[in-house]
Amino acid sequence: MMKFRRVQVLLILAVLSFLLIHYHFLPCRNSAPMEEKPSPVHILILSSWRSGSSFTGQIFSQHPSVFYLMEPAWHVWVKMYQNSAEVLHMAVRDLVRSVFLCDMSVFDAYMSSQKKKSDLFQWETSRALCSPPACDSFSRSDIITAGNCRTICGKYPFSKVEEACKTYSHVAIKEVRFFDLKVLYPLLTDPSLNLKIIHLVRDPRAVFRSRENTVADLKRDSNIVVGSQRTKGEMGPYTTMQVICKSHVEIYKAGRQAVATFLKDRYLLVRYEDIVRDPLARAAQMYRFAELHFTPELQRWVHNITHGKGQGAQAFDIGSRDALRVSQAWRKTLPFQKIEKVQNVCKDAMDLLGYRLIQSEEEQKNMSLDLLFAQN
Repeated sequence: MMKFRRVQVLLILAVLSFLLIHYHFLPCRNSAPMEEKPSPVHILILSSWRSGSSFTGQIFSQHPSVFYLMEPAWHVWVKMYQNSAEVLHMAVRDLVRSVFLCDMSVFDAYMSSQKKKSDLFQWETSRALCSPPACDSFSRSDIITAGNCRTICGKYPFSKVEEACKTYSHVAIKEVRFFDLKVLYPLLTDPSLNLKIIHLVRDPRAVFRSRENTVADLKRDSNIVVGSQRTKGEMGPYTTMQVICKSHVEIYKAGRQAVATFLKDRYLLVRYEDIVRDPLARAAQMYRFAELHFTPELQRWVHNITHGKGQGAQAFDIGSRDALRVSQAWRKTLPFQKIEKVQNVCKDAMDLLGYRLIQSEEEQKNMSLDLLFAQN
């Protein structure tokens, strides 16, 4: 009898053990994936110099969910300036991929071993590098100006860049050193990345006029784009514009033709003129594309930064300005002879991207915005 009871007890314990394992441990295992951190979203703002890309980058940088870097490939071009843009494409792509994955050791090849956070190109334009854990002086929810950040947050070690990056749901990079979308195909098919591309363009006539104001700042980059010999003389600036415009055409065609493949819903063309004409609508469009929420605080910031009185004359200046007026300043300051030359070398880009040609000085003075910029 005692033996029978022992067997009963053992059977009951076995059943209870089975039920405990089945109803406790297995549900935990099944629910584990739901508790995993979502994969980051990677955003590449693809543009060219003087196209409003610094401002567009700030739309993302100021978002509290975004870790942003402005033109990290600047370091590649400074270190390897003897090469052409095409030769440097692979190194630039590898650096961008590493940044997206928050592996900042990639900068070891281009910067001093004693580097600090403040040695990173335009680091102060990144709100993420001006707030915890990269800097303890501001909150993540603050709208932070580059001037305030530069003054207070420069002393932190370079290791804080990687530490900060790993705490964000979105990583955004603004880059002007890609001239072929096909170079980025390995990143678009990389399973470790969730890459979305915003292709920002601007009227070539406005770009040309802005480049005239920043010739010294862009000299090294222009030499890499077309070669130092081809940047000289009267036609040098137009030769550079021709290469830039051609690259926009090729990127746009590749982006449009690949909509049914791995680029579907991952390529967005945005014209700078459309942003400054309706900043809130275009910012909302880009945020939806990037899977970001457009908070009331950011809506106020976007409105204020585009409805100020600043002139926006300095390279990388992203202070408050009358953005629409500044974007159209070239129409009053660029002689018609230069407009004709720019239109000649950039005609394909202008036709494809919806920019109307100006046929005379009289038309230059009188053409309305609605006629100048056709809707795509």
